[in-house]
Amino acid sequence: MTASTTMTIRVSSETKLKLERIAAATRRSKSFLAAEAVSAYVDRELEIFEGIKRGVADAAAGRVVPHDEAMAEIDAIIEAAEAKRAGKA
Repeated sequence: MTASTTMTIRVSSETKLKLERIAAATRRSKSFLAAEAVSAYVDRELEIFEGIKRGVADAAAGRVVPHDEAMAEIDAIIEAAEAKRAGKA
């Protein structure tokens, strides 16, 4: 098991009440649920930040697709999907 530490946060009364409802319904402690929520948030945000960093590095290295080309590819995919759907109707 990973070592843990204590952190104090402030939440609105409404959020606290909602957390208490979830805790009661799931038979989990508020601390457990809050830790899970913070962990999920941190993981998601780090993934976003890392994706942005990769995108910036790609742009700096010239690994980009011109807007017109990207839009043409998207339009072709949409047209193909619409044609497929129309054929099934």
